[in-house]
Amino acid sequence: MPIIKSAKKRVKVAKKAAIRNSKTKRTLKTAIKSLHADLKAGKSAKKSHSSAQSAIAKAAKKNVIHKNKAARMQKQLAKSAKLAAKKEAPKKATTKKPAAKAKTAKK
Repeated sequence: MPIIKSAKKRVKVAKKAAIRNSKTKRTLKTAIKSLHADLKAGKSAKKSHSSAQSAIAKAAKKNVIHKNKAARMQKQLAKSAKLAAKKEAPKKATTKKPAAKAKTAKK
């Protein structure tokens, strides 16, 4: 236990910061898990994707995670959401007309 007054204060401040950081990490993890669950279930993941992106940005802003890690995570989530959107989008039935034979006139 610290004896000096400033050291005692640092213990209190560090404890508050640790609690705040753990809450930010928890919200980040739950947002990412909910996005992955929506993608796996085949649901529309627009809302969960935006909340996950927001949680990552907030964690990076508060220096809970490194800014480069945040950018990498956002890119990975966007990529997985885009792939899931392609899979769930119904394919359009395209019927091609048979190519007309070109008539060539020989002289």
